Amino acid sequence: MDFAFTRQDETKVAAGTTKIVPLTCHGHSRPITHVSFSSLVNSGSASSSQYYMISACKDSNPMLRDGVTGDWIGTFIGHKGAVWSARLCDDATLAATGSADFSAKVWDTYTGETLHTLQHNHIVRAVAFPPQERPQILATGGMEKKLRVYDLSRASNGVSNGAANGADTTPSYEIGAGEHTAAIKSIIWLRDSNILSTADDDKTIRWYDLRTRSAIASHTVDGLPTSCELNMGGDATGIQSVAAGKNIYLFDGGKPGHLLKHIKTEREVASVAVNGEARRFVTGSPNDTWVHLWDLDAEEQLETGRGHHGPVWTTAFSPDGKMYATGSEDGTVKLWKFTNGAYGLWR
Repeated sequence: MDFAFTRQDETKVAAGTTKIVPLTCHGHSRPITHVSFSSLVNSGSASSSQYYMISACKDSNPMLRDGVTGDWIGTFIGHKGAVWSARLCDDATLAATGSADFSAKVWDTYTGETLHTLQHNHIVRAVAFPPQERPQILATGGMEKKLRVYDLSRASNGVSNGAANGADTTPSYEIGAGEHTAAIKSIIWLRDSNILSTADDDKTIRWYDLRTRSAIASHTVDGLPTSCELNMGGDATGIQSVAAGKNIYLFDGGKPGHLLKHIKTEREVASVAVNGEARRFVTGSPNDTWVHLWDLDAEEQLETGRGHHGPVWTTAFSPDGKMYATGSEDGTVKLWKFTNGAYGLWR
């Protein structure tokens, strides 16, 4: 695989609507379950940065792409079941995936090598890295109803399945033991590396302190959560967004449990991504094939993006806020420009 970094020009974030033709990223053969971006990666120039995107899919083959252009970089081969969650660490040197094959894997993004295979007793629905470069810990959760944190630095021989009998040798501990009464659907790490948040099928969003391994806040939502992400905002802490039923919940990324806004919609919401600086958010729905762009303050829909041929299950804004990605039942990821002027392949 070729994992070379490239450079792209910066442009100004669009304040208004931006009707454009999206880029389509092909390669997957089944529905997309999750897309996410790395943070901005220093490309060696003071005026230019790069970032990367990873997509999870029911075809069991997560893919790494250039974040700006959508160009394929590599496919991580090794899972034997649907991949439900995929994330990159801040500097894009590591990727993590959670799968229906009862495992989470950590990958080297330069070589495509599997660094750790973390065996579980049930489907892994969520994985998350702390906000660090090449982090040494990983959080996982899923149908086991347990939030685990693995110490990747203490794996035997550096590889968790390196033991002769194939047993998992990476030590882990549980956070909030006994508090999860339903499957953990999503995990995010706030910019404070001591704070984790989960979205559970018991209709509860919880926040945990890594130091005490206990809950510090919780919030009940009106519906089963279908997405939970940390988005760029007007400050460094960002905005935590949750889609649940016909509701969108926005929490302060720097104040666990502090609700900023609750938006009730007329349709079911499968996914939501927020650009706090531009005061916009995008949603996908299980009941149509469109991407919906909204005004965050007026809570009014501004645009409908057409192009997918199935429900949009996952959405994410790029770390610079100049583009957003959507993943669909149709097996494609689309990139939508959200800036004025030239950007990436939009020339």
